[in-house]
Amino acid sequence: MRRIFAFLRTASFLAVLSVSLATTAISMGIWAVSLTAQVTTMTASAAAAAIANRKAIAAAVLRTKAKARLRRALVVVPIAGIAAAVAFERQDYLEWQTDHPEGDIEDYGCEVGTVSAEVIDDVLQDLPETVRPSRDWLLSRVPSC
Repeated sequence: MRRIFAFLRTASFLAVLSVSLATTAISMGIWAVSLTAQVTTMTASAAAAAIANRKAIAAAVLRTKAKARLRRALVVVPIAGIAAAVAFERQDYLEWQTDHPEGDIEDYGCEVGTVSAEVIDDVLQDLPETVRPSRDWLLSRVPSC
């Protein structure tokens, strides 16, 4: 009788252990499948967002280039060019003033001059050599603050 009781006790322990391990294995499998689905969904979302951002950046660059091209074209026409240049500069100043409410026209001129001096080499490289002015001559025209 003692042997039968020991056998039943061992058998029941093994049965409970087997059921517990099987339940744990099944729940871990379901959890792994769920996490895999989440990772797949997040990866697809990230890829879609990256593509959308790339398209938005490309569209913004194209718009900026088109605006610059239009500005250059309008400035070439003598009287309309002067009016366009004044209007563009006024618009830029008003946009700057919203970011710097305490600033005045002199502060704007200093900031524009500083930034212009920083990018002058890039601008000169884009010009054909026959019409490219001297870097020093241009820098002498930029106001110092």
